[in-house]
Amino acid sequence: MPRNTFQRMIFALITVIITVHAYVFYSLYVVNGSILMEINGTNGVIAAIKKQGGVYMCGSYVPIWAVVLVEFVLAYLLEIVMGSPSSFKLACKVFDPRETHPVIFESAIICTTVGLMCPSMSFIAAFLYYPYYSGFNIITLLANWLKLVCLNFPFAFFTQLFFIQPFVRTVFKLIFQKDIKARTAEIPDVESVVSE
Repeated sequence: MPRNTFQRMIFALITVIITVHAYVFYSLYVVNGSILMEINGTNGVIAAIKKQGGVYMCGSYVPIWAVVLVEFVLAYLLEIVMGSPSSFKLACKVFDPRETHPVIFESAIICTTVGLMCPSMSFIAAFLYYPYYSGFNIITLLANWLKLVCLNFPFAFFTQLFFIQPFVRTVFKLIFQKDIKARTAEIPDVESVVSE
């Protein structure tokens, strides 16, 4: 898909924009929603967050938009520095991209990215959302990290493989359709090469 640094950065940007919003929603509504509503005595998650003064992060309460912004910046940097380059290299160690069907190779990249990014972002989240009001303990941090990996990995795997990445690839193809057409025109037709 992406062929140069600019395209890789745009691809990562689209992925992270969608993914961060999905994970913030998942974390606040699915994982913690009922607890937030019960603690704050409200009927809705947004009402519970407003009543407690925001989302607990780094020892204080911040608005949801700040949570999304912080996670976006961290996820984008991690994706550019580690996620994209490492997942492609690891997928190439198992599959040869010239001989493997594109769907299988792209699926391998997606699975590898999830395998790298989920534990990494879960560790960052365990640090950001650590209950600092009761002091700091490395065992608690590691336990929270393991808990987050267990909660996030199935969600990450299935949403990335079946929803987010197919959507991102469709949007990417629309944005760079001229480049893709030019690249396709450069590839010689297999039948004409065989007949010569």
